[in-house]
Formats: sequence, structure tokens, C-alpha cells
Amino acid sequence: MTTPARNRVDLHCHTARSDGVLAPRDLLAAMRQWGIALAAITDHDTLAGYRELRDAGEEAPYPRLLPGVEINSIAHDLPDLWEGELHILGYGMGPDDAAFEAALATQRRRRAERAALIVERLRGLGMPVEEELAATMGLDVSSPGRPHIARALVAAGYAESVEDAMTRILARGAPGYVPRQGLGPREAIDAIRSAGGIASLAHFREAPERLEVIERLRDWGLGGLEAYYVTFDEPTRARIAALATRYGLLATGGSDYHGDTGSYAEAQVLCHVPDAVADALLAALGQPPLVWSVAPAR
Repeated sequence: MTTPARNRVDLHCHTARSDGVLAPRDLLAAMRQWGIALAAITDHDTLAGYRELRDAGEEAPYPRLLPGVEINSIAHDLPDLWEGELHILGYGMGPDDAAFEAALATQRRRRAERAALIVERLRGLGMPVEEELAATMGLDVSSPGRPHIARALVAAGYAESVEDAMTRILARGAPGYVPRQGLGPREAIDAIRSAGGIASLAHFREAPERLEVIERLRDWGLGGLEAYYVTFDEPTRARIAALATRYGLLATGGSDYHGDTGSYAEAQVLCHVPDAVADALLAALGQPPLVWSVAPAR
């Protein structure tokens, strides 16, 4: 079996401005150490991490940073989806677009309201986590979410790991679950496109079996499918990449790095996004191509 080349493209990762563990500058340092050439920080419902790095003059030379976002959209009219959600990634939006920021601010408010309801429910279940949550979130979180609560559950001794907390306590059907409120997939796609970005459907493993979902999202303006996802095996990657080609969509990909289970380098060992993915996305956004001959070596 041929070992893939060292990954240089990561279009899906998170910082402590949403539910990652690393501050934006620390994640950027880890990317530079690994040799990433093109990256998109896709924090949930916020561009704060990207703007922080941009304002500090950290956009160049490598990795080149794209404005990115992940919106967990509510798909009430699409049955049998995991937790009733479709995760929509956005790339290349205007980072200071006022209408887009207003939409994200509403999403963040709804996320915070949901988090408060989950904490209240956990207290009623005999699992108070207020003190631990304050410690896990810190002061700079723009978009609170269940991973913060999962870390608090671990810190309080109610779960063995973040994964354990998410699946046993916080997932749909589990005792601590509270339904999400927010944008639907069409609204999320519209918001991304109106801000000049391209929308891509994240980590939808079922895509080859749910063509009606892909067709509906494409008709709504979806521009990409995440084919090169860290937990997809090679046959799944190939099938979703082929599906993207069939429907005229970009194939995107990334590590979905949060930091709970290991270092950034460890995540990149498991992730390979072809350089051609970066080339196609930059071309679709009308941005200059990367000069791979002077990009970080593989």
C-alpha cells in the first residue's frame, strides 16, 4: 500500500474561539510546524479566530488562510439525519460582511441559549458542571457548544472522555440532550453565498446513499462536498469525491481538528487532502493560485 504524501491542505479545523482547545495563534504555529500550505479555520458560527490572525498580520506567507466557518444547520424536513442536522462549511466569505456577521451572531446567541439549557438539565440529573464549564470555556470563546460541556463533564468526573460524554450524556436520545435551534441548510447556504463564499457539506458519510439530499442542497446553491475527511476510509473518500464530480461540486477536506484526542500533527497523519483540492477551491473563489514549488515541503 502506497503511503500518501504529507498533507499540506486543511480546510476544516477549530480554535478556542469556538470549540477547539488551541488559541488561533497556537493552531497557526502547529500548522506552520507541520507544513500546511492552505488552511481554513472553520470555527462554529464565528470568524473571530480568522480575524484575530488577519489583524495580527499572520495571513502570509504560509499557510495561506481562508475565512472559514461551520454552521450546524437544522434539517427538520430531511428525515433520518444524525441529530437532525447538516453541517455546512463556508469558505471565502467577506470577513467583515455585516449581514453575514449578523446571521452568525444570531446563531451564537442560540448556541449559548442551548448550552444554558443543557447545563440546567444536567443539574437536574445530578451532574452540576457550572464551575468546570467556566474553566473549560475561559473568557475568549465566541461560540459555546457541547464540546465545552463534555470537557466539563470529564473534569467533574461524570465521564471518562469527551467522546464518552458526547455519546452517553449529550447526544440525541441521551439524558442531557437539548435540540438545537438555528438556521436551516438553505438559510446557511444563502448566508454564505451572499457574503461571497462557497458552501460545502461537511462529513456527510451517507452522501452516496442520500442523493436526494445532495440534489436538494445543490439546487439551493451548495458548492462542495467534504470528501477527504479525517475519519473516512479510502473507499468512502473515493466515492464522495466521485459524487462531487458527478454533481459539479468541489471536493473539499480537512482534519476537523479540535484537540481533545491528540496533537495537530497526530491529526494530520490521519488526514490527506490532495493539493488539487486547494487549487480548485482557490480558482472557484477567484483567488491567486498557490505556488507549490515554494510552499512547505512534503
